[in-house]
Amino acid sequence: MGVESYLLAANVVVWIGIGAYVGFVWAGNARLSRRLDQMEALSREEDPS
Repeated sequence: MGVESYLLAANVVVWIGIGAYVGFVWAGNARLSRRLDQMEALSREEDPS
């Protein structure tokens, strides 16, 4: 295995890591968005004004 093969493998690992990180952040953002919607709905129920 030459240096180029190791470089390619490292590049693939880095991009997989970046993709996984973005996926986790996206999922967390969606979860927080749903929670915020729930809190806003509860707030409207308690204060109808």
